[in-house]
Amino acid sequence: MLPPTIPIFPLPNVVLFPNVFLPLHIFEPRYRQMVDDALSGDRIIGMVLLRSGWERDYEGRPAVYPTGCAGVITHAERLADGRFNIVLRGMEKFTITGEESGKLYRLATVDAVPEPPADAFRAEMRENRRRLESLLVPQPEGAGDPKVPTSMPDEDLVNALAQYLDLEPLERQALLEHDSLRLRAEALVELLVGEGLQLVTPPDLTTFGRVAADDGDQLRVAARVREGRQDRDLGDMAEADDAVADAAAV
Repeated sequence: MLPPTIPIFPLPNVVLFPNVFLPLHIFEPRYRQMVDDALSGDRIIGMVLLRSGWERDYEGRPAVYPTGCAGVITHAERLADGRFNIVLRGMEKFTITGEESGKLYRLATVDAVPEPPADAFRAEMRENRRRLESLLVPQPEGAGDPKVPTSMPDEDLVNALAQYLDLEPLERQALLEHDSLRLRAEALVELLVGEGLQLVTPPDLTTFGRVAADDGDQLRVAARVREGRQDRDLGDMAEADDAVADAAAV
């Protein structure tokens, strides 16, 4: 359960999703103080996306999108010069209702935005998952090694893809703002069909000396999907000489 007031960390290109890991390097003095205070308290930080034009008032309080996602610091490394390497794990969506003063960093009053449990539409989620897997990693018929671990819950798969797909920040923000996991999954399918998206490299949590016990599936999914796309691209190039030029253009 989220407290009524949380620190917020506005960035121009980062959107956090529930139960997805996000590594951050903290170097600005105000945000070093934010992390220090969070580590002394409940370890919660809210991630929000900056609106366009933020450059004009970055040192102040530039406008942000009101919907964000709170994360809990699961790993923290304090460097000798006062900087931090941290890893956040997404907890829950929130809406900003106001801001408070009195700190170097921004404090927001928030309302939690719970999403309906995926069990409420499990049949639809099974179909969405099947479509996502087939779009991301087409497999030969009868292949026995699934690219997406079956042990990975639907919620974690959809939110991890929303985090790792090569999306524009506003597209990620729109995915976060969907009212349910089902709608987010359907939007991801539409994006994959319409734009041929690629996965970005997932965070390497081992940089911080240890990996949470249940983050391995997220990393394996991203790695295997990249493998599948590379294998498919190589096959296309072998079928036609002009595929080489197409691949270079991409």
